Amino acid sequence: MNPSQAMEEEAVDRISSLPKEIRISILCRLEIKDSVRTSALAKSWRHLWTLLPRLRLGCYLDRLGYPPSRGFPPPLAPSLWIKRVHHLVSSLRGPLLDFELSHYFRVGQSPLLQSVLDLLLQKGGGGGGGGVHSFTFSSHHGFPKYHDCVLLHLPSFPSLKQLTLYGCRILLPPGFPGFPHLTTLKLQNVFIFNDDLNLLINPSYNLTTLVMLDCASPKNPLSVNISLPLLTHLEFQINKYIKKVSVNSAPCLEEARISVEEIEVGDDSRLQKLARVTLGLLTSVAMVTSLCLDNSAFKYLSVCTLPISFTFPRLRRLKLLLSIAFMDKRMCDVFLWLLRSMPFLEELEWESLHSTWTESDAVLMRELFLKRQDGLSCLDQTLKRVTMNMIIWDVMTSTTVVKFFLLNANVLELMKIVNWSSEVEASMIEELQKAKVTCSNAKVVICFRKEDVTINFK
Repeated sequence: MNPSQAMEEEAVDRISSLPKEIRISILCRLEIKDSVRTSALAKSWRHLWTLLPRLRLGCYLDRLGYPPSRGFPPPLAPSLWIKRVHHLVSSLRGPLLDFELSHYFRVGQSPLLQSVLDLLLQKGGGGGGGGVHSFTFSSHHGFPKYHDCVLLHLPSFPSLKQLTLYGCRILLPPGFPGFPHLTTLKLQNVFIFNDDLNLLINPSYNLTTLVMLDCASPKNPLSVNISLPLLTHLEFQINKYIKKVSVNSAPCLEEARISVEEIEVGDDSRLQKLARVTLGLLTSVAMVTSLCLDNSAFKYLSVCTLPISFTFPRLRRLKLLLSIAFMDKRMCDVFLWLLRSMPFLEELEWESLHSTWTESDAVLMRELFLKRQDGLSCLDQTLKRVTMNMIIWDVMTSTTVVKFFLLNANVLELMKIVNWSSEVEASMIEELQKAKVTCSNAKVVICFRKEDVTINFK
């Protein structure tokens, strides 16, 4: 008897005695080849892989798409890969609740992919079918032209709760009823007609999370009107393909993240267009409690020719993805307007991605930041915590902004500066210790790579 036979006879099948639900859960955590292979211990339970409720297939899981030079097998052609996926899905016997498909799809594979989606509709639930709860589709070709994108005729999964689509074209069937149970919708690098988009969003009245990034229409620019009674989280990127976006009715909306596409310098007409769309969206989400704005949104607001006069009466948390070194006077005015329009702001997080200062920048920043600001209710009464995440470290940037909040925030408790790639500079500590402080209980914590430094002001 060889050693392998001895080990096989001495092995104990501890898996077959477990409840079926636990055995299926074990299979869910294995790669497909490990789930279906025949072994001495698997003969009594290996058929359970056909009852898997969750199936996630992609080039990042099964090593398809990697070059042979890395030691992996050559990739399968996408068409052959899709055929094998179809065969695999058709072999499943139980309700498939969670399905993820990810590969380098091309427009030529659209019919094969559609056959998989139609099969999902049949396999997706016990009895009545269509019980898929979560569906994710990703085509990793960036943001190609419309006619190069794979086309999906999206079936109406009656029980769908989460839908994520990346890098594709979408068409809805005639009489599409929507997804009545959908709670999360994420669209990125997606081409969709305007009517189909609004038909996809608004009938999904249970939607709580909506994410739209780099989306476009194959014909006219998109006009997005959102009316969702349960929506709590909105993330939206405005680009040249967006004509208008407005939240008409979302009484439960708590958090909004707004970003804007960068455009070439000198295109004033497009710049004003994006500025108006940004202002319109910002106005329609004024009742949120948490808001995130990126650098481009700030820039477009600063050049907008329309008046900015609304407020955020419920806002408690503000996050800025804003490069301080690129701020001009108009952007600083927008920053002060934000503080003025948020009377109950409690927490500010500022992430600065770049820091390339000139002497003129330094003079401007000192002029704008190192002086007392009156009439800002949040600084007088509510702002207690400020966090600066400095991706690229700069002493002048940090000390200037910290001094601004120490001087103006009456109830500030914690000013935190984070940079994990640098070390503490003694000159910065000395400079901050001489800062004028309005709040006697303020504390500055500087988190560096090797140590944290705390400065108490009492």
